[in-house]
Order: sequence, then structure tokens, then C-alpha cells
Amino acid sequence: MGLVKSEIFSEQQNHISALAKAFAHPARVAILQHIFNSKTCICGDLVEEIGLAQSTISQHLKELKNSGLIKGNIEGTSVCYCIDNENWSKMKQSIGEFLNQDLNPLTCC
Repeated sequence: MGLVKSEIFSEQQNHISALAKAFAHPARVAILQHIFNSKTCICGDLVEEIGLAQSTISQHLKELKNSGLIKGNIEGTSVCYCIDNENWSKMKQSIGEFLNQDLNPLTCC
């Protein structure tokens, strides 16, 4: 597998790519949906809810946290996760601007 030459792409292109990577696995989508549906920070119930091993859930949480879409707070011996509202709003705007590029009806191939 080749190396990505991220320095030749714009900051916006790299940012959108990183956000797309966060959504690139159905387990991450399921985790985000569970956090939204719970309407609160969640701790240990993801393993039972999603049905994956703790280590697998931890890896997906790490990817989501690195992307900035979720944040974690240490509570006792566990970490509770919730959506990072500010970064979620920024993500929606960035992705929206990217996806709305195709609305020009004069475009043909």
C-alpha cells in the first residue's frame, strides 16, 4: 500500500478526508448513533449495545475521538463519551459544502 502524500493536498481536502475516514466503518456509525440516541454521555454499555469486543470498541472510539467528533471525560475508572457539539457543527458545514458542489445543472460529462 502506498503512502499518502497529504502535503500536496489542501488543508480542506485533508480535513474532509479525515472526517470521511471516521465514517468509514459501520461500527463507528453505530457508535455515533448510540451516543446520539442516548442523549447523554455513555461509558461501558457500547460493548453490549454494539456486540463487538471491548478492544475493538476502544479502537473505534479512538478513531472517532482523533477525528474530533466525540470527546471523552474520565469518571472514576471509566471514560464517558459524548458528541463534541462544536466539532460536529463544523463537520456538517465542511461536508455540506463539499457535497453541495454538484448542484450546478449545467455540468455535463
